[in-house]
Formats: sequence, C-alpha cells, structure tokens
Amino acid sequence: MTPIEPPSFEPLVNIAQAGFSGSVLPFLSVGILLFCSAFISGSEAAFFSLSPQDKEDLRNDDSRTSQTVLQLLARPKGLLATILVVNNFVNVGIVILSSSIVDSFFVDVHGHDLFRFLIEIVAITLLLLLIGEVIPKIYATKNAKKFSQMAAIPVKVMSQLPPFSWIKSFLVNGSNIISKRAKRKGIKISSGELEAALALTKEDNTSEEEHKILEGIVKFGNTDVRQIMKPRMDVIAIDETFNFIQVMEVILESGYSRIPVYENSFDYVKGILFIKDLLPNLNKDENFKWNELIRKPFFVPENKKIDDLLKEFQEKKVHMAVVVDEYGGSSGIITLEDVLEEIVGDITDEFDDVEVIYTKIDEHTYLFEGRTSLVDFYKVTDIDSKEFENTKGDAETLGGFIVEQAGKILKNNEFIICDNIKLVVESSDKKRIKMVKAILTPKTNDEINN
Repeated sequence: MTPIEPPSFEPLVNIAQAGFSGSVLPFLSVGILLFCSAFISGSEAAFFSLSPQDKEDLRNDDSRTSQTVLQLLARPKGLLATILVVNNFVNVGIVILSSSIVDSFFVDVHGHDLFRFLIEIVAITLLLLLIGEVIPKIYATKNAKKFSQMAAIPVKVMSQLPPFSWIKSFLVNGSNIISKRAKRKGIKISSGELEAALALTKEDNTSEEEHKILEGIVKFGNTDVRQIMKPRMDVIAIDETFNFIQVMEVILESGYSRIPVYENSFDYVKGILFIKDLLPNLNKDENFKWNELIRKPFFVPENKKIDDLLKEFQEKKVHMAVVVDEYGGSSGIITLEDVLEEIVGDITDEFDDVEVIYTKIDEHTYLFEGRTSLVDFYKVTDIDSKEFENTKGDAETLGGFIVEQAGKILKNNEFIICDNIKLVVESSDKKRIKMVKAILTPKTNDEINN
C-alpha cells in the first residue's frame, strides 16, 4: 500500500505572503464599507422597529435629530428606497474589492481554484451577512429609538445626494404606478374560495364563536335582505287612524323603540314612529296628533345585498328599513341589528323576549314553527344549505319552503324530503303551515363523495 502523505501547507503560506506583500489600502476600504453596510442595515431595522411609544417620545422631543426621524418616517417609501439603494451600492463595492484582494493572493499560485471559490463565495457572503446584516439589525432592533436618532441626519443627507436621490425617485414613482394599476385591477376572490381558505386556516386554539364570526363575514356579501328580514306577518305596526291612547297601548305591549305606521294596510307604510319623539308628550290626551311626529320611511328591495344595506344605513343614519317586493307591496322590515347579527350572532338585551322557536327531540329530530326562517333553520340544524337554496324559489320560511315544493298547503302528517331531510307537517290550517318536524338522516359515504 502507498503511504498517505500529510497535507502540505506550503501553498497557503505562499498565498499569504503574496497577499500581505500588497498595499493595505484595499483592506482598509473593505473595512470602511463593512462599517457603512452595518450602519445602513441597522438604520433600516431601527426606523421600522419604532414602537408607538417611541414615536410619541420623538414628537415630544424638539431636538433636530428627533424631528428628522419623524420627517423621514412621514415618507416611508422614500426612506426605504434610500436605505436599499445605498446598501446595495455598498455591498457591491465590498464584493468587488474583496474579489480583487482574493485575486491578488492568487497571482502567483495555481491549482487551488476550489479553495479560491470557497473564499470568494462562502467567506465573503458570511462576512456580509454577519457584520453587514445580522449583528447590526439585532442591535438596532433592541435600541431602535437611539439608533434611529443617530442615523437620521446621515440618511437624510444620502436621500438628497446624487445618484442615490435619482434612483430613489425612480423607484418610488415606479412603485406608485404599480400600486395604482393594482388597485384598478383589484383581486377577485369568490366566496367559495374564501370559505375554503377559512376551513384550511381553522386552528385548534380558535373558538367556535370566533370561527362563526369569520364565516359570517365571508357569507355577508352574498346574503339578500329577504333572507334575514322580519316578514310582515310578524311585524308590529300602527294604523295611522289610531288615537294616542291606542298608540301607547301598542308601544307598551310591543316594547319596540321604532314602529312602522301604515295607511289602510301594511302595503302602504307612511313612516316610522320613534318612541323617543313621544317622550315629551306622554301626558297628552287621546286627541293628541301623534302622527305629526312620524319620520320618513326608508324603503329597500327584497334582493338587496345586506353589505350594501349596511353602507346605506351608515350614510343615511337610519336603523330600520321597510322591505318591498317587486310589485311595490311591503314584505316586512329589516333593522341594523338584523344585519349585524349575521356577523356576530344573536344580539339580545334586557328587553328582548328570547323565544324558543324550536324543540330538539333527539339528535336527529327537531320541531320548528312554520314561520321559522330558512336561515335560522340552517343555523339550528347545522346543515349544508346549498340544496335548499337552489330549490327554495321565493320561499323564506320553513313552512313556505314546504308549500313551494309541494305546490299546496300539506295536511297533518304529510311530508316532503329534501337533501336527506324529511319535513313532516305537524300542524296546519287552510292558510299556512304552523308546525314542522324535521328529521335529519345522516348521509352515507357514497352520498357525501357524490
């Protein structure tokens, strides 16, 4: 066997002798540039790590450096562009000078290309990362206020110094053009994609209430007014021919703060009576002309999206709207509270009567009133509403859905089946369905996959 010879360090010695025989100026230049790189990188971290309290302290400080920091932060795009441009110039200078120094080491040395490559790529990169980026940014982040005050004047001078100022202006203007085009183009994301993203991002530490609020926000823009309105059969309203005593009886019995006023029938709503407007007149007799206090009603169509309605509520500063159908008749009313409940869930106060609108018989069987809205039915049973929504037609209540599907008012014990849910009529008369039993049949794996 051939004996293994120990490695020879003679080439490294020759490299060192060749390098140190040159001028010390390149080494000094690299050191200065490394200091500049560290200073600029630290400035970036310091300026953009200032806490609200730090900024408040700077506002209360009348020194030139503190005011300069605030001036620079007032134009964050220009500040960031200046820092990045200067830092890149400095780093490029370090790389060029370092390469020339390494080349001077290897002038009279051959056969060590791998070693030369490692020095030029690995060593210089590590030097730039540690001294020029990581260490100064860690220090500047922990001492953001002090470092930003120290860097304020130099950075301001660099932002006004050509060619840095020219390149900075070009970058800022270019980013503004891109931002304007992006705003015009917009990002189109369907509600289905948002729901899928919400399902994927659901975390174990997110409560069920928080997740329901997020789901409400996602579905908010796709909900029509007629889906959440109070139908006219459930609306408490006042005939304009009532005397003041009758009006007070209705108010005390209902407990509402706003009540619609109609002429002849609810199809002709004349206005909204605000109970607070009656407070100065509580001692008046029955001949008091209370209808002079009613306010102009706000009408909205059934198919209006509730996100648009919320904006109109805010703009017009109203809390109630009368919902009208395609023929101009009144379908019901909708309030600001109804809209907000679609996001945050039911809102109740000490004056609300919490009605039990359903009874849970067992895990798969529920008993509902026929007037229960389909939206409430979906929430209680926690079912997929797609099949119901695709076939419901104009129906908005559970009883109306059964009539829509059957084509008639079903009698007691008659039923329909929709999406594995059996809806049995428990009570009905000639006019409407009063009580409905919903029996949920779990889907098989094949049905779920299809």
